[in-house]
Amino acid sequence: MHLTYRYRVKSSSGALDAQARAVTYVWNYCNDVQKQALKWGKKWPTAFDLHKLTAGSYKELGLSSGTIEATCDRYVRSRRQHRKPFLRWRNKRSLGWVPLRADYVRRAGKDAFRVNGRTWRVFMSRALPDGKICDGGSFSRDAKGNWFLNISIEIPQPDTRQAGVPIGIDLGLSEFATLSTGETIANPRHYAALQTKLGVAQRARHKRRTSAIHIKIANSRRDFHHKLSSRITREFAYVAVGNVGAARLSQTHLAKSVKDAGWSAFRNMLAYKSIANGAIYEEVEERFTSQVCSSCGALPDSRPKGIADHGMRRWTCSECGASHDRDVNAALNILARSGYRAPAEGAGL
Repeated sequence: MHLTYRYRVKSSSGALDAQARAVTYVWNYCNDVQKQALKWGKKWPTAFDLHKLTAGSYKELGLSSGTIEATCDRYVRSRRQHRKPFLRWRNKRSLGWVPLRADYVRRAGKDAFRVNGRTWRVFMSRALPDGKICDGGSFSRDAKGNWFLNISIEIPQPDTRQAGVPIGIDLGLSEFATLSTGETIANPRHYAALQTKLGVAQRARHKRRTSAIHIKIANSRRDFHHKLSSRITREFAYVAVGNVGAARLSQTHLAKSVKDAGWSAFRNMLAYKSIANGAIYEEVEERFTSQVCSSCGALPDSRPKGIADHGMRRWTCSECGASHDRDVNAALNILARSGYRAPAEGAGL
């Protein structure tokens, strides 16, 4: 399996800024070639075609040939992934980015890497495991101007755990997550906590202060997601989570709260950390999970019905008489709808 490790670069001395400007030039050139092909009805250029067109430009651009080829490869891959005839132009507002080829990246001691013939020292926030360095790495800059080195590495995939406790997860806004065990995870609301300070900085037109607050919000949210997803995938051998539509809800009056929660990023972390920890991950259709009785499977008249009854947090099934917490009931239904089946005695998962 492939994992990406991110390390902050200690000192860039402006060299990475210059390389990022050159990468922007190469990206826009690829986009221009693509638009010319569209204009004249020509065959769309492949990555190999772009390699030939940019061959020998490394001296004028001040980039390694590997970085130029990686930029062309990433352009074609992004165009195919997004299924668009051409992509957006990169400009001064685009965050700095310098793609790397695995052949040009080497370890160089405890806290340094040899990249494109130059040694870069980084803050080793965590050790890089032994493994093969793969394509897909890059230098990237955040809104505050800090540069990071992203190393993609291939490590052996652990075996799936053959026995363990399953869990169903219902994602929400009042509570960030409710587990089928009855545990509730509070929603930290990182954006809401700093919204007032952010508004003051924006009205005062303090761009650096505004960027710093945005970065603090993003880092806090990412840290919360990482810690929670790591704990869940280590404790439980089977993870089922509802596929709540974040994109759809982002078009409603709940948009700010939905984006603050970051459900999609959290599910992505659960997916790859389940593989890394030997657990099984599955996304389940979450429609009607809060309305179906998890005890008898009925859809009773006493159930909470849609947005109108969103404030009904507890309800009693009129069919079997079972009393339910709305979110715990949804988490139990999510687990029941998943592919998990309780193993027979002496059998594995």
